[in-house]
Amino acid sequence: MEKILQIAEAIGHEKGIKPELVMTALKTAFVQTAKRVINSKFNFEAQVDPDTKNMSIVQIITVVEDEDEKLQDEELAPAYMSLTDAREYDDQAEVGDQLQMEHNLEDYGRTAASSLHREMEYHIQRLVEDDVFSKYKAKIGSLVSGRVTRVDAQNATYIEVDEIRAVLPMKSRIKGESFEVGDHIKAVVRRVNMDKENGIQIELSRTSPKFLEELLALEVPEIADGTVIIEKSARIPGERAKIALISTHPQVDAVGATVGVKGVRINAVSQELIGENIDCIEYTTIPELFISRVMSPAIISTVEIIRDEEGEAQKAIITLPADQKSKAIGKSGINIRLASMLTGMNIELVESDTKTTTDEDGNTVIQEEQKESVDALQALFN
Repeated sequence: MEKILQIAEAIGHEKGIKPELVMTALKTAFVQTAKRVINSKFNFEAQVDPDTKNMSIVQIITVVEDEDEKLQDEELAPAYMSLTDAREYDDQAEVGDQLQMEHNLEDYGRTAASSLHREMEYHIQRLVEDDVFSKYKAKIGSLVSGRVTRVDAQNATYIEVDEIRAVLPMKSRIKGESFEVGDHIKAVVRRVNMDKENGIQIELSRTSPKFLEELLALEVPEIADGTVIIEKSARIPGERAKIALISTHPQVDAVGATVGVKGVRINAVSQELIGENIDCIEYTTIPELFISRVMSPAIISTVEIIRDEEGEAQKAIITLPADQKSKAIGKSGINIRLASMLTGMNIELVESDTKTTTDEDGNTVIQEEQKESVDALQALFN
């Protein structure tokens, strides 16, 4: 084929693929066509002349001894030639040499042209699919946006994202939200699959903790540039979330920067999440202190970490005043569930003989309850 390099460059430019990859796909198409229309048992190779920019098909034949067993094998014989026969083509031929016999696909008429067209179309399409697959495979956990094109009977939402269509299943949608055709929505790439029947399948999610993290990076410059790092996150979609933050700069308050002035940053994210409440917590490597912060708004007395034989933290026993237990558990157990998800530990609450009061400055403090026995009271009057 004439000017094959120009064709490869044109296809690469149109599809956004490197010309080298296109050239490899075209060579494969030529070889497959040659096997189809000439002989499937021949060993073909596609070669490009850099001067003329033309591609040619050559049959590679290996020279062997006249008595070599490969010449008697029906499957292997087409790829080999006896030394005697080889020297009829080249009197300098030796055992182990590879002879090249050129074939012109144009000599095989319309059958070859039609077959070559199908092969080129197939291999270029596969190349495009592989490129798109690799592109979105690298985007797993990243934020994408697109326009809703369809909502099916199972409430799966189909979204047009760049050059492909992705799906947001009902299970990956925040409770209470609904979409209509034409809506523009954001989500994170949850899974990317490819099979022969359905091609590339991209599944999106709005319930993943990663979606919350990506939205925060979009709203908070300090998170986007790495000054503030989201160490951990946990959420119950549409209800409440907790994020553990750490600052890499001594003059930057991780929680303050994330919340923003008058909560403008965190409120913008909460609005995208259909009013989901977001608790921002300063992360620490001290597990006892971290757990006490994670249990907010409850006031904690003590935290005991139970570890396994390898020293891994498995359970946290939290002692707290009786009037703080409901806060620690939260509505429908949401607070303690999020705390367990964020810390990766089972949490056990133990009530203590203490209560919380407010001091002169308005701060909440824990006081020991004054319990005296009847005998002690009688002793006061004796």
